[in-house]
Amino acid sequence: MRKPIIAGNWKMNNTASEGAELVKALKPLVKEAKCEVVVCVPAIDIPAVKKAIHGSKIRLGAQNVHFAEKGAYTGEISANMLKEYGVQYVIIGHSERRAYFGETDETVNKRTLAALAAGLTPIVCIGESLEEREGGLTEKVLDNQIALDFQGIEDFSKIVIAYEPIWAIGTGRTATDEQANETIGYIRKRMKKVYAGKNVGKMRIQYGGSMNAKNCKGLMAQPEIDGGLIGGASLKPADFAAIVNFDK
Repeated sequence: MRKPIIAGNWKMNNTASEGAELVKALKPLVKEAKCEVVVCVPAIDIPAVKKAIHGSKIRLGAQNVHFAEKGAYTGEISANMLKEYGVQYVIIGHSERRAYFGETDETVNKRTLAALAAGLTPIVCIGESLEEREGGLTEKVLDNQIALDFQGIEDFSKIVIAYEPIWAIGTGRTATDEQANETIGYIRKRMKKVYAGKNVGKMRIQYGGSMNAKNCKGLMAQPEIDGGLIGGASLKPADFAAIVNFDK
């Protein structure tokens, strides 16, 4: 059985004090969660949120990591720096990082390997644009990302994939339950073919296309979907808790 994982991506929201207050409000709402619960917070919020989640089921995640252990990379944060602060998960290759900050499949791969080497669990984002989906290129795009983003990984039980259809992020659109399940099923099948014998069957794949309190039950009922990477809804404790407690 693959244990579901619900991860909140706060993006560039919440000061340290605001983040701590959000988590304090969230803690009692998710105390009986049967899935893994993660909050991926801005780097500057990590110390405050680490303190605030103490004693709860909530795990700490970051939103990016550099691929070098140290060096002349002004403004960057290494995996070991995150690890020392108690971070357990890190988002890599989010569509916003790819679109706005020059992230490539090559750097996604390097960051993923660096995170694994430090003992972090990468949440690696892949997915297609609206133009690519409408052009019938979804599988081709995913095939390319699968081939490049995961080179050199020996144990896929140690990573999480977040399928994020870029056309369904912040647009008000979302894939149907069946569309999301079908595409995630394709990713899983392709991964098993390309990376056979590397624990791909134990790898979890989230849906990252605007899952919210209203549509989470239908999405999470799909057999291929192992959780969600949650954006806007993760900023509202009640909404995020409703997703975490999707099985109630």
